[in-house]
Amino acid sequence: MVNQKQQLLIIGWRERIALPELGIEEIKVKIDTGARSSALHALDIEMFTEAQKQMVRFKVHPYQRDTNQTIITQAELSEHRKVRSSTGHDQLRPVIKTMVQLGGQQWPIELTLTNRDVMGFRMLLGRQAIRGRFMVDSRKSFLASRRGKDPKKYKPKK
Repeated sequence: MVNQKQQLLIIGWRERIALPELGIEEIKVKIDTGARSSALHALDIEMFTEAQKQMVRFKVHPYQRDTNQTIITQAELSEHRKVRSSTGHDQLRPVIKTMVQLGGQQWPIELTLTNRDVMGFRMLLGRQAIRGRFMVDSRKSFLASRRGKDPKKYKPKK
């Protein structure tokens, strides 16, 4: 087990990731080992059917305190799941599966969609998403990602 831990990439308590299938080139995330699942800030969540698949369409503001940058995206709905929020309230949330990129790696994760307007980060990357891939140094930030892009140069997927 020691050898595997030595080979794991060390990430900080916050990083910048990409969600390429959703057209999100960059979003700042809090690495939250206390949270089982990952959560993405989503607005105007709407369910629909396309080619006999349950789909979900939603808007994302990838930059905190910036509502001008809006990405409208969609994904196949995996399920609805009851999630206990950080305030202790149960909430039924849509769940999607998508690819995430961090530290030169890309892998699939499950994401719950919820309004995180009052939270400090647009996304939480929970322990299920990072298990077996990374070790977290809670003293540091942005160890596996560059320090952000100019939001004016942000180009969402068409």
